[in-house]
Amino acid sequence: MRMTSSQLLVYLAVKYEGDYVRMLEAIKAKERLVDEEVAFTLQNLRPRYLTIMDGNYPQALRHIYQPPLVLFYYGDISLLEDSQHSVAVIGSRHPSAYGIEVTKAISKELVERHYTIISGLAQGIDGHAHQSAIDHGGKTIAILGSGIDYCYPKDHFPLYMQIKEKHLLLSEYPNLVKPDASHFPMRNRIVAGLSKGVVVTEASERSGTLITVGCALMQGRDVFCVPHLAGEHSSCNRLIKEGAYLVECGQDIIDVLEPMMK
Repeated sequence: MRMTSSQLLVYLAVKYEGDYVRMLEAIKAKERLVDEEVAFTLQNLRPRYLTIMDGNYPQALRHIYQPPLVLFYYGDISLLEDSQHSVAVIGSRHPSAYGIEVTKAISKELVERHYTIISGLAQGIDGHAHQSAIDHGGKTIAILGSGIDYCYPKDHFPLYMQIKEKHLLLSEYPNLVKPDASHFPMRNRIVAGLSKGVVVTEASERSGTLITVGCALMQGRDVFCVPHLAGEHSSCNRLIKEGAYLVECGQDIIDVLEPMMK
């Protein structure tokens, strides 16, 4: 049985654990594949998948730097269809009470206006953004920096399962691939790529959140930041000085995004 290009990409993603560079090298080298091995891999694959060869691959990702060749997923893939109403909410893994409060409030307002919340399932702001979207009857997409079957952090397992069953889990890493420091910048380009805008509710000056902001700026996405007290060494305040939108509520974000859709 002759395999399709999509099936071959999925096989390479499993073989090379989603490593973009190694997959690309294998493609360029025209690595010889055994049909039986490919078939066995596909038959034993638990998650569903999309590849860059497929017609329903998200258009928003086709134009980013190193677009993921394969996306493994569980849940409602139709959530990718309306990128105009998808907003990333991200921030510190160790948020203050203020950061948590404003994250919950902004996520609530956005889902009430039928926006989908995208984040990375990380500790802190990410988790609160996902949970707030769920608690208020909205939809959320979690982009993982680990294999699609590997919940990280482990104490987010109940949240992971909620999203898996009723929302959307995405990862370019298959199966039980463990998280690695190199995975998170790669994940962040997808978070930004799938979003109409990126909201930073709280982040320190050396926060990894800035990687996602950098991806957003490279991809032409709007960046929104919640202001913090002077002297707190906040990345939000610095980003606002550099041109990010200052926002205090969900409506501030909607007021910027809605006119662009007309």
